[in-house]
Amino acid sequence: MRIIKKVDEFKKIREKLKGTIGFVPTMGALHKGHISLIKKSKKASDHTIVSIFVNPTQFNEKKDFENYPITISEDIKNLEKEKIDILFMPSYTEIYPDGYKYKVIETEFSKKLCGAFRPGHFDGVLTVVMKLFNIIRPHIAFFGEKDYQQLLLIKNMVKAFFMDIKIVSCPTVREKDGVAMSSRNVLLSKEERRIAPLIYKTISKKISDAHARQILTRYGFKVDYIKTINGRRFAAAKIGNVRLIDNVKL
Repeated sequence: MRIIKKVDEFKKIREKLKGTIGFVPTMGALHKGHISLIKKSKKASDHTIVSIFVNPTQFNEKKDFENYPITISEDIKNLEKEKIDILFMPSYTEIYPDGYKYKVIETEFSKKLCGAFRPGHFDGVLTVVMKLFNIIRPHIAFFGEKDYQQLLLIKNMVKAFFMDIKIVSCPTVREKDGVAMSSRNVLLSKEERRIAPLIYKTISKKISDAHARQILTRYGFKVDYIKTINGRRFAAAKIGNVRLIDNVKL
């Protein structure tokens, strides 16, 4: 596994790569969900490239960015075990030489659900993904369904800009108790982690969105939204200071 930190260096290496390129963009703090994407990429591609970049432009709260878990040493060990080809690990100035003056914006779906509670979040997501796509130039990119709104926005961005990249959606990987695997789960206290499964259990029930909200509120969650769109129920709720998202197909 090669670790590349400079855009120019990566581009030179990329020119020499033959065959299909699979790409898994991450913000590190890797878990089994990320590993499942990497395994799919390895099966579908000649070369698998993973990026680790904690993207500050998608955090609308400074404290949330500062508290995001960083586990680089462990991440590198896990990626070496998976025998990926390249880890791309750029700095902020490599990704944003313009200081984030230029950005990609979607004007409808990004303003709903998470976008309604995290202004500017998806501008940062779409911008960094566009930049990474232009650097990596993958044939296939893999994204988890846990961030389903993000997945749809990226799929539609690729379509809107005529980008020749296949976006592969991968099922949400869950803990045994149903909690969707997330890098943020490590921030939960023991008590918060104990009640976290209630999000998945509640939104999976054949009840109304309003009833599901009532149940979670009763257990102490601060619910941002529970909303069903096109047969899929989306949820975002805070336990203490940790915001968790999930979705299920009904």
